[in-house]
Amino acid sequence: MNKIEKIFGTKKSVFGMIHLAPLPGSPRYAGNMVPVLERALRDAEALHNAGVDALIVENFNDDPFFAETVDPETVAAMTLASQAVGAATHLPLGINVLRNSWRAAIGIAAVVGAKFIRINILTDALVTDQGIIQGCAAQLVRQRKMLGADDVMIFADVESKHAAPLVARPRAVVAGDMVERGGADGIIVSGLTSADPPNVAHIKELRGALPETPLIIGSGMSLQTVEFLKYADATVFGFGAKPNLKAPVDKEMAMRFMDAVRKLREQIS
Repeated sequence: MNKIEKIFGTKKSVFGMIHLAPLPGSPRYAGNMVPVLERALRDAEALHNAGVDALIVENFNDDPFFAETVDPETVAAMTLASQAVGAATHLPLGINVLRNSWRAAIGIAAVVGAKFIRINILTDALVTDQGIIQGCAAQLVRQRKMLGADDVMIFADVESKHAAPLVARPRAVVAGDMVERGGADGIIVSGLTSADPPNVAHIKELRGALPETPLIIGSGMSLQTVEFLKYADATVFGFGAKPNLKAPVDKEMAMRFMDAVRKLREQIS
């Protein structure tokens, strides 16, 4: 039994996305947190009822994003939303603060008792739509230790969405460095955008290079791509749970996907 199975209680775990509505401090915030929380709770309920194994709370609609920091009101709002979602569902939580706000993510996770954080750029340097973002491993791992949050796992993107490496290195080497030198507890493989699944060959390559490290699919998962989960330990599930990425979770879409996941688990058990 690997680390993912021990923590989330099942093979081929599914992490449902809570794409928060625009938060205080972002350009499209509507001026009232009540509807933000109401939508988050509705999405959480739909995903919970479908049978996901954990939830990731993310400031998905706060674009344009800061590269590495967020304002205090954003941190406060995400903490409030994470607490509400956790209390309503009792599911394990993950935190992702876009674009690469590692300090906010580990701080929120420590306060709300989240099981993991997603870090888009843990090592290396990537060119993004926010400019060049450098890895944060040294600072993040030390901050986690200072907060007494060593039980919060770091799941790191090997090749982040909406980004390209400043200097290309072999994918398996980057992933190995993230684990051995960057402190990653698991690695995430994604496509070019949130709607794009990763290349199956890339999933298999990383599985072969790091067979004992939790491997998570980070984008593009839907009913049409559920078979990709055969080659990974877990998947993020956001794109395939709604008619478009700005929409609320669709209960039926979420249920159909999770039904397919349950069939896949039966096939490999």
